[in-house]
Amino acid sequence: MKLAYWMYSGPAHIGTLRIASSFKNVHGIMHAPLGDDYFNVMRSMLERERDFTPVTASIVDRHVLARGSQEKVVDNITRKDAEEHPDLIVLTPTCTSSILQEDLQNFVERASLSTQSDVLLADVNHYRVNELQAADRTLEQIVQFYLQKAVQTGTVADQKTSKPSANIIGMTTLGFHNHHDCTELRRLLADLDIEVNEVIPEGASVQNLRKLPQAWFNLCPYREVGQRTVQYLQEHFGMPWIDITPMGVVETARFIRGIQGILNQQGVQVDYERYIETQTLYVSQAAWFSRSIDCQNLTGKKAVVYGDSTHAAAMTKILSREMGIHVAWAGTYCKHDADWFNAQVSEYCDQVLISDNHAEIGDAIARTEPAAIFGTQMERHVGKRLQIPCGVISSPVHIQDFPVGYKPFLGYEGTNQIADLVYNSFTLGMEDHLLEIFGGHDTKEVITKGISANSDLSWSSDGLAELNKIPGFVRGKVKRNTEKFARDRGIQEINIEVLYAAKEAVGA
Repeated sequence: MKLAYWMYSGPAHIGTLRIASSFKNVHGIMHAPLGDDYFNVMRSMLERERDFTPVTASIVDRHVLARGSQEKVVDNITRKDAEEHPDLIVLTPTCTSSILQEDLQNFVERASLSTQSDVLLADVNHYRVNELQAADRTLEQIVQFYLQKAVQTGTVADQKTSKPSANIIGMTTLGFHNHHDCTELRRLLADLDIEVNEVIPEGASVQNLRKLPQAWFNLCPYREVGQRTVQYLQEHFGMPWIDITPMGVVETARFIRGIQGILNQQGVQVDYERYIETQTLYVSQAAWFSRSIDCQNLTGKKAVVYGDSTHAAAMTKILSREMGIHVAWAGTYCKHDADWFNAQVSEYCDQVLISDNHAEIGDAIARTEPAAIFGTQMERHVGKRLQIPCGVISSPVHIQDFPVGYKPFLGYEGTNQIADLVYNSFTLGMEDHLLEIFGGHDTKEVITKGISANSDLSWSSDGLAELNKIPGFVRGKVKRNTEKFARDRGIQEINIEVLYAAKEAVGA
C-alpha cells in the first residue's frame, strides 16, 4: 500500500457508498475505524442536495476489538432498519477494517433474521480494487440481487414497452457532471422518440430494478460505472447496450447511429441522419466554431489530456479530430482500463501515459510545457504552479465541478460547453499582451523547487529577485530551463550569474 496526499480514485468503500447513497431509500453501514468515515462529510460538502447522506459508520474501536464486532454491526443494522425503514441496507468494510478478517457475511445473515429490509454485504475485494471498480461491482451486485429475486417470485417485468425505451446506467452521486449529463441524455432520447425506462442508480428505487428488462436497450455512457451491469443484463436477459460516450460532435453522431442500428435490428425502422445533420449545423455551435477564425488560432497549439478513461479519451479525440489541437500526450489513472484507453487515443496523440502517480503526471506536464492542460483538479493545481491554464474535464471532483448552471458534457449542448471550455483554457491574443504588461497572473515570489519534491536545487535571493522580473506567462519556463542548466553542470544554488548564463546558453 502506498501513502499519498493525493489520490485520483479513492478506496473501494467510497465506490460502494456512492452506489448505496445514490439509490432512494437505501442505507449504507460502513464498518470502519475513525478516520475512514469521511464519506458523509465529503458528499454533504460537494453534492448540492438537501437530504442527509444515508450512511452510518459502525465504528471499530478498542472496545469492539476486545469483544468482537458482530454485536455492534448487527445492532447498527437492526437499529437503522427500525429508524429509517429502508428497502435495502448495504454493509461495507474498509481497507483498514478488512485487516480483522471478520465473517461479515455471517453478520449480515444474522441481522437479516430480525429486519424488514433486505441486507447485503458488498462483495468487493478492498485490497485489489479502487473506488471506480468497487462502484461498478456494487451496482452489478444490487441489480443481480433484485432481478434474481424477481425471477424467483415471478415478478420480473421482461415484456418490452410498447414504445422504444432505454435504461440509462451509471449515473451516481459525486459523479462528474452526472446530473447535467443525465438531463441532456433524456432530452436527446426524447428528440428520438425514445422513452427512458429507468435511470440507475441515482434517484432510483431498488424495487424498480425488476423493470430493467422491459427496456429495449441499455445506455452506459461512462466506462467507470455500469459496464458490469449492462454486461450482466445482456448475458441473462438478452438486452443490447451502447457504450459509446456521446461527447463531441463526432461521437454524439456515432452514439445516435448506434441507437438507430439497435432499433432497426428489433424491427423498428428509423433514420436519424436528418436529426444528426440539423443538430450538428444549428444546435451544436461546436461544428461552426471549429471553422471560425477563433478556433483556427488554436490549430497546432500543444495540449495534454489526463483524467478517467471515459473523459480523457473523449477529450483527446475532440481536441485532435474536431479542433486541430496538437495533443502531446493523453493519460489516464484508470490503470485497469489501459488496453482500451491505448486503443482509443493512440492515433490522436504523440504519447499515451498510464499512471496514477500525481507527481509523475506533474513532472510530465512540466517537461512538455503545453499551452493548456485538460485534466482533473490535481492538474489544475499543477497548472497554477506552472502558470499553465487548465480546463477540468474529469473527476476527482471539487465544489466547482457541481455548477448551479446547466453544464452537461454529453450530447449536443455538451459540445457547446466543451467548445467554450477549450477556447477559454488557452491564453490567447490580447491576453498575452496584457500579461506581459502587468506581469502575469501571479506576481507572488517563486519559491518552489519544482513539481516533484525530489529537486536538490535552491535559489539565492538575487537570483529569485531577477527571476520575478520576468513576465509571468514565461517565468515558469525560464525557471525550469535554468534549473536544467544548473543541474546539468552540478550547480547547487542558482544566483543571478547562473540565471544569465542559462539565458545565454539557450540563446534567449
